[in-house]
Amino acid sequence: MSLDKYTLHKDGKSEKWRLEKEGSNRAKAQFDTKSEALKSLRDTVGPSGGSVRIRKVDNTIQEERTYPRSKDPKKSKG
Repeated sequence: MSLDKYTLHKDGKSEKWRLEKEGSNRAKAQFDTKSEALKSLRDTVGPSGGSVRIRKVDNTIQEERTYPRSKDPKKSKG
């Protein structure tokens, strides 16, 4: 079973950080700050888990995280 994939990015119009599921333009959640979003990712993604691609303000990829960690398919330190 594959994990749901999400992207966290800053919306240029609203200036909010949006968490969107891959293939959808609709936000699963919106946050005022990136730090608020990062603190809430585990709860927002939910118990079924998912992979979150975190982008910088310039839209380049900063990192990718898997929640819960036990569902990460790669056995790496990162």
